[in-house]
Amino acid sequence: MPQSTPQWMAALSQADEVYYGGAAGGGKSDLLLGLAATAHRHSIIFRRELTQLSGPAGLIERSREIIGTKGRYNGIEHAWRDLPGKRALEFGACQYDRDKHKYQGRPHDFIGFDELPEFLESQYRFLIGWLRTVDEDQRCRVICAGNPPMHADGQWVIEYWAPWLSEHHPNPAQPGELRWFAIVDSKNIEVEGPEPFEHNGQAITPRSRTFIPAKLGDNPYLSETEYGTVLNNLPEPLRTQLLYGDFTIGVQDDPWQVIPTEWVRQAQRRGKQTEQPDTPLSAVGVDVARGGDDQTAIAKRYDTWFAPLIKVDGRQTPDGESVKMQVLVALGGEWQAMINVDVIGVGSSAYDSLAYYESEDGEHLNVVGVNFAAATHTRDRSGMLSMRNVRAEAYWGLREALDPVKGDNLVLPDDPELLADLVAPHWKLSASGIQIESKDEIKARLGRSPDCGDAVVLAHYGSYGAWMTLL
Repeated sequence: MPQSTPQWMAALSQADEVYYGGAAGGGKSDLLLGLAATAHRHSIIFRRELTQLSGPAGLIERSREIIGTKGRYNGIEHAWRDLPGKRALEFGACQYDRDKHKYQGRPHDFIGFDELPEFLESQYRFLIGWLRTVDEDQRCRVICAGNPPMHADGQWVIEYWAPWLSEHHPNPAQPGELRWFAIVDSKNIEVEGPEPFEHNGQAITPRSRTFIPAKLGDNPYLSETEYGTVLNNLPEPLRTQLLYGDFTIGVQDDPWQVIPTEWVRQAQRRGKQTEQPDTPLSAVGVDVARGGDDQTAIAKRYDTWFAPLIKVDGRQTPDGESVKMQVLVALGGEWQAMINVDVIGVGSSAYDSLAYYESEDGEHLNVVGVNFAAATHTRDRSGMLSMRNVRAEAYWGLREALDPVKGDNLVLPDDPELLADLVAPHWKLSASGIQIESKDEIKARLGRSPDCGDAVVLAHYGSYGAWMTLL
C-alpha cells in the first residue's frame, strides 16, 4: 500500500506520464516497485546503467525486501516471474543511446524510470513508445522518479514537465494537475484537453502528464533516520536540490563544456528584454537537415541580435532547391546579408542552389560555404590556443562573444532547444589545438542533432574578424 499522501496521489493519478519526487528520500523507488508488483501485468523499470540497479541500496535488492517469497527472481534475466496475479517485473538499462533498441518491440503496460534526468530524451521517448497491452482491463502508464537534474544533459526533464518545473512557464500547473500534450509536426506542444483532433489529415490523441512532489518527510521509513542530517550537511546547491527538490538551481556544467550554460541563459534573458534593432540583416546561418528526425535550422543575425530561429522538418527539405526556397523566404528581400551554409554532406547541395541563384533583376546571393572540417590559423582571444579546425574556431568564437565580462552582449532568442544545443558540445585540447566534438559525436551521445545550435554558430561565424575558410 502507498505509505504517504504523495505516493497515493501518484498511484491514483489518471495521468499517462507521472513525474514523481524531486527531493531525495521521498519514496520514489518504492512507488515504482509497488505499482509494478501490484497493479500491472508486464512491467519494466529502467536505470541508466545496470550496475545502478544492483548493490545493497539498488532497486533489485529493495525488490527482494518487498516481494520476498511471493515471486521467483531470475538473476540472469534480471526479472521477477510468478508474482501474485500472474504479474512479471523486469529491470532494464540504457547506458548508451543505442541500447534503447534492445527493447524495441517488447510491450509493457507499466514502464518506470528511476532517476529520470540521467536518461537522454531520445531514450525516454523511444522506450515509452512500447507502452501497450492487449488486455482491455489493464491500464497502461509511465511513472518516472527522480531528483532535479544536476547536469545540463538532464535539462530536457524541466522542459518536458515545464508547467510544473519551469519558472518561466506562462501558465504554471499545480502538483497532481493534469495537462495534455501532443506531437504536431514533430514538435511536442501543450493542448487544451484530451479531445482527439485532426492535423494535416492525421488523427492525433493527446496524452496527459503531471508532476507530484515528494520530500524526505513523506517517507515514513527514512524520515525518522539520520538521513535528513546527511542531506542538511551537503554543500550547496546540492543540499537545496536534494533536501527540497528545487529544480531552479544548481545544474552543473561539464568541466569540458564549450559554452557555459549561464552564459547562454544571460543572452536569452537579454532576448526577453530587447526588441529587434533597426539595423540591416547581417548574416544568416543555415544548418541543413541530414534526414530522419533532423531539421533544417535557419538563424538570422542583426549585428549582435539573433531573431527567433526558423525550424523546418527535414522531410520538407530533401534537396538543395527546397532549402534555397526556405532561405529566400527567411531573407525577406534583404539580399545584402552573408549566408553561411554548412557544406559538409547534404549541405553542399543547398550551397550550390543558393550560390548559383539569380533573381529576375540579376542579383546574386552572398553565400559562403563553411566547411567545419577545414583547417584554420585562428587562435583564441588570448593568442595562446590554436584551433584544430573551423568547427573549433566557430564554436570558440561564439563562446568568447557570450563571455559576460569580455564578450559582445549577444542577444539570443528564449528557445529551450537552442539552449540545449549550445551547451551540448564538449572540447579537449589536442596536439593541433582546441578540438570540438563533431556533430555525429554529439548526436551519438545525446540521441539528437544539435541543428539549432549549429545554425546560430554559423550565423555568428565571421563576425569577429576571423580568417574565413571557404569551400
